[in-house]
Amino acid sequence: MSTKAPEKHAFQAEVKQVLDIVVNSLYTDKEIFIRELVSNASDSLEKLRHLQITEKEVYDDTLNLEINITTDDQAGTVTIQDFGIGLNEAEMVENLGTIAHSGTKAFLKSVQEKGETNENVIGQFGVGFYSAFMVADEVKVYSHSWRNGDKGYSWTSDGTGEYEIEESEGQRRGAKLVLKLKEDAKDFAKGDKIKEIIKKYSSFVQFPVNVNGDKVNTMDAIWLRGKSDVKEEDYKEFYKFQANAFDEPMTWLHFNTDAPLTINSLLFVPTQNMEQFGMGRMESKVALHCRKVLIDSQPKNLLPEWLRFLSGVIDSADIPLNISREGMQDSSLIQKLNKVITKRFLKHIDQLSKKNKEQFDKFWETFGVFIKEGVATDFTHREMLSKILRFESSFTEKGVLTSLTDYVTRMKEGQESIFYIIGTSRQSIEAGPYMEAFKARGIEVLFLFENIDEFVMNHLAEFDSKKLVSADGDDVKLDKLDNESEAESISDEDSKALCEWLKEVYGNRVTAVEVSERLVDSPAFALNTDKFMSASMRKMMKAMNPEGEEKETPVSVKLQINDKNDLIKKLVGLKSTDEDLAKLVANQILDVSLISGDFLEDPKEMVKRSYELLSKV
Repeated sequence: MSTKAPEKHAFQAEVKQVLDIVVNSLYTDKEIFIRELVSNASDSLEKLRHLQITEKEVYDDTLNLEINITTDDQAGTVTIQDFGIGLNEAEMVENLGTIAHSGTKAFLKSVQEKGETNENVIGQFGVGFYSAFMVADEVKVYSHSWRNGDKGYSWTSDGTGEYEIEESEGQRRGAKLVLKLKEDAKDFAKGDKIKEIIKKYSSFVQFPVNVNGDKVNTMDAIWLRGKSDVKEEDYKEFYKFQANAFDEPMTWLHFNTDAPLTINSLLFVPTQNMEQFGMGRMESKVALHCRKVLIDSQPKNLLPEWLRFLSGVIDSADIPLNISREGMQDSSLIQKLNKVITKRFLKHIDQLSKKNKEQFDKFWETFGVFIKEGVATDFTHREMLSKILRFESSFTEKGVLTSLTDYVTRMKEGQESIFYIIGTSRQSIEAGPYMEAFKARGIEVLFLFENIDEFVMNHLAEFDSKKLVSADGDDVKLDKLDNESEAESISDEDSKALCEWLKEVYGNRVTAVEVSERLVDSPAFALNTDKFMSASMRKMMKAMNPEGEEKETPVSVKLQINDKNDLIKKLVGLKSTDEDLAKLVANQILDVSLISGDFLEDPKEMVKRSYELLSKV
């Protein structure tokens, strides 16, 4: 017991302001007080560890560097004790009651200048201790400095305006905080509740955290270690712990950097894309930490939306301990983290494609749709994303993928565009008329099978200064073939007359009819002339609005005919000898062309006409 009466002190005016802000408006979750006090305890232990290297004599030098938390639900108290550097009387006054080292002045200045309360950062200013008063009617701090010659002291306050300090014999080195909980905070006097909070926010504190004798933080913060010091099984175990997963990661990225920000990061790609199984939208499991202390388990804007399949940890000492999630969303630091980490991840995937093709192919099959989403939505990273895109092509075997980079290396001399075509399958594309001109000229065409592919190509527009052009578009320009077909074409006069007659027969079903320079074997094909609405996009829009108006705007297409094709030649004479039959044939040619281009929305008329034509055989 102390022989000296307790000394009463008044909180400095600024400290009173801080207390008012902290207790009444600063924190969104009261449980944050555990995170703050554990972080303070960890800092105290870290300082002691350094002192033990430089100082010959340290009080109570045999104590373990650990944090012990005990709860008493009967008394309604929670006690947090560390064996760190501790405080003497002067340091208690200086750090807990005045402005000198607590950072209260800087904190208040920030609040006043920015007009912020809930969006500020308490850890940045070292005033996290005051969070105890959110949940406690009274806080007692028992402490003994690391210095052998110092005495033990206790500090007591209800957080209103005053505090008392008195000598306290028998204190161990470090600090012991005893919180007498408020009536509405008695839930924090339960051991299981405290363990849950520790696991949520402080699982990776470098010193043991024991709650009622049980060590809670059993997982090591392996992201802070060098890659050479972490075994593969350690990565897999950490992934299962952090992501609450049962599978093993497909791949992972572990990197550390000091510029432009201090970042220690460990990101995992899971084995499965749950969105493929109709399990709803995946949510990112990448947590933001500051020096191993959790800031937010699911921070907004930390990574782009298209990377929502990732899990892991991003730890940056440049991010101060955050109070409210809302305050971090528009943070410039978060935006910098977003750019740095996204670029590093894309670089990792690009390297994976070169070093481990089998693993990359598995990644692309599972998560390629997310990369495509990124190309369509993320201008900042579009160039890097485009290098990861993979497609089948007319130069690859079925199921074998190629990149845009590889396509460019195979382009013919003088070729200025990268050609692609969208279809339901490779078989349907290869059997269609649009490939004839490219096959004849030995020009590669990329095959795209997914609905999102059109959005990807429209947003990407070009790659490596080469324009991306749809092979079934009206704007395709190809060089004349070196060896034209020897088949005789109809005369220019007959071609012109046939085109005019066909346009009259088709009416507004087509915008124009003209002779093709691209067709080799097929009699005709339909080219989309609507730059804003392709056939596949039209189908997608219709699927999204199945109960739309029955009357729809006709598909905007141009019909091109092959004036060397036998059917077209016969049609020239047929329109003069049997115009009714010629019209049936002409309309059938158009509908078949529309089917080949995926333009025909209702085949009923074509089926009816087919039977009518067969009846005339």
